[in-house]
Amino acid sequence: MSITVILGSQWAFLRLQFLGDEGKGKISDILCGEADLCCRAAGGANAGHSVHANGVSYDFHLLPSGLISPRCMNLIGSGVVFSVHAFFSELQALEDKGLKDVRERILVSDRAQVNLELHARVDGLEEAELGTRKIGTTGRGIGPSYADKASRSGIRVHEIFNQAKFEKRLRELASGYKKRFGDLLDYNVEDEIKKFQEWREMLRPFCINAVTFMENAQDDASKKILVEGANALMLDVDYGTYPFVTSSNTDIGGAIKGLALSPFKLKEIIGVVKAYTTRVGGGPFKTEDLGEAGNKLQEIGREWGVSTGRRRRCGWLDLAVLKYSCAINKYTALNLTKLDILDTFPVIQVAVAYKDPETGDLIDYFPADLDQLEALEVVYEEFKGWQTPITSIKTYAELPEEAKEYIEYIEKFLNVPIKWIGTGPKRDDMIYR
Repeated sequence: MSITVILGSQWAFLRLQFLGDEGKGKISDILCGEADLCCRAAGGANAGHSVHANGVSYDFHLLPSGLISPRCMNLIGSGVVFSVHAFFSELQALEDKGLKDVRERILVSDRAQVNLELHARVDGLEEAELGTRKIGTTGRGIGPSYADKASRSGIRVHEIFNQAKFEKRLRELASGYKKRFGDLLDYNVEDEIKKFQEWREMLRPFCINAVTFMENAQDDASKKILVEGANALMLDVDYGTYPFVTSSNTDIGGAIKGLALSPFKLKEIIGVVKAYTTRVGGGPFKTEDLGEAGNKLQEIGREWGVSTGRRRRCGWLDLAVLKYSCAINKYTALNLTKLDILDTFPVIQVAVAYKDPETGDLIDYFPADLDQLEALEVVYEEFKGWQTPITSIKTYAELPEEAKEYIEYIEKFLNVPIKWIGTGPKRDDMIYR
């Protein structure tokens, strides 16, 4: 038995195109071809990405992308906020595109929290309340779902199958939100109850005791388990740029807890690093470029989300962020993605530190205080661009010297080996070192 965990290292909130926001979709797809079990540990249906296989593009939001592989079982873990509507809609979409036996290869933890339509309606109202301080959520109800979980008022998947209890709990939850928002809350609890009357027996075959399931999987010496993160470290509710974060633990600890993994059985923790930096929604972004370079990265990199269509903010790679990310997630290897997006840049900048503008002192940590972070200046190193297409290149030795210099600088700075290098949108546009 071996466990490989794939985590976003920057600000990935959505995973886009064939590469994903930071590219987790692509490396997950490749590794899922070898895995027996692919798992989601946290997040919800807000984590959109696409995988391109056999000439077809498949969109994933809630479901693990291991469904692409006909030999791979898949699990939605206990740490996920689970939308029944998204679950069945996504399964149907995959079947409509020709994927076989997807319903036989997906399971759901009975301890997962239920992400309701009520939560999505509340999400929009809470964002409106924040005004200019809004987080920039996807509007899928992820935050309110986790808030109800933390306040012990949420509903878990196993409760769906006790109809009387479920309906009582849902009405109580809706009543509480109605008291808070009044007529601003456009929601009919009886309509949602009717939907669950249809879904209840449809859902039952998928739900399992995931603790026992994962214990057995980890005890099987022949099993290869892959865990794919939904959102990245800088959106972690504890370690990200709070409050501009998601509502779950997106770090290695969240993966372990959300799936009841044994930390002693982890084989590899892969950090996915885009060759530049992007983020969705509000919050600090020290290397954001609002000029020509940022626009060019956005257009060439096709930086807009599968789930929302929102354009991503773009800027240069920030090694101060990545050093902080490495300190928390303890990556054993990195996957550098979308290197080809930099093909036409004559000069490439990389942030290596922050500086106090008053004292000139370098800051060797990532501050928790966002006001302090905002006041700091970025220290950049410049690299000469390679200015030639690299998509057709299949070996590291064939890369331009300038590209290798860029890669090796990142590797040395972070003291983590870069094992995979993404050089294009297709599944095989990947160099393995």
